[in-house]
Amino acid sequence: MKFTKMHGLGNNYILFDQVGYPENILQEQDYPELSRKISDVNFGIGSDGIILICSSEKADFKMRIFNEDGSEAKNCGNGLRCVAKFLYDNQHVTSPHFTIETLGGIVSVVVEVDNNKDVEYVTVDMGEPKLLKGMIPMEGDPFTLTVNESYTFGEEMYKLTCLSMGNPHAIMFVDNVHDVALEEIGPKIEYSSVFPERVNVGIVHVKNRKEIDYRVWERGSGITMACGTGACASVVAATINNLLDQNQAILVHLPGGNLSIRWDEQGHVWMRGEASYICHGELEHVFN
Repeated sequence: MKFTKMHGLGNNYILFDQVGYPENILQEQDYPELSRKISDVNFGIGSDGIILICSSEKADFKMRIFNEDGSEAKNCGNGLRCVAKFLYDNQHVTSPHFTIETLGGIVSVVVEVDNNKDVEYVTVDMGEPKLLKGMIPMEGDPFTLTVNESYTFGEEMYKLTCLSMGNPHAIMFVDNVHDVALEEIGPKIEYSSVFPERVNVGIVHVKNRKEIDYRVWERGSGITMACGTGACASVVAATINNLLDQNQAILVHLPGGNLSIRWDEQGHVWMRGEASYICHGELEHVFN
């Protein structure tokens, strides 16, 4: 099986091109185990999960994402940028504008190339945030919002703003993102009965009305260097809490780098950032 390892701000995935290399297609039940085995940093390649690049009947291409623990994700902002760069750089597409199908819906992407005609930046239309509890999903009245609402996990109380950007996110605002024990708080909230499909946990510090700091505990992966859907969710959450202005490009500082996020007046969230190659290779004896 041929693979390409890529990262978006340190959020790294192993990509399998099933369009150019049909031999990369396995039995459906094998993908969770494949992701668990090769994502392992000690006994595998090491990654936050795997991405399958597939044919689509609804868009130009389709991508599927399996987390490090083998669970399948609906969307992935950093993964989308990696897939967009891979498709254009490898001449699977010739137009800088194209569409990618995910479990969370179809997204539009625009690539920007450098002097070598390789993709340098990717802008993704991440669609409209889902703000109702029933759409996230989470417990409670399905037709209400969760904006700075108090919840108790263990013996501690946290104020959360929750939404979905294809993936569910619980956002809390703090004075300093580096002072929070995210490795302790993250799993308590992720596996709470409040979130029947689990949740990504983000902590945000609003520096000013154009910049925020953001760290994340990702559902199925733990602490990661970056999270595209989470960066989008953090901007939406800060905006509905009147901490940011809508239709303004917001610089989101993540441990792995920066993303530019804009929630426009039509309700769509736009994400712009880099994607990079790490290596190419081949796998043998994956399931031995």
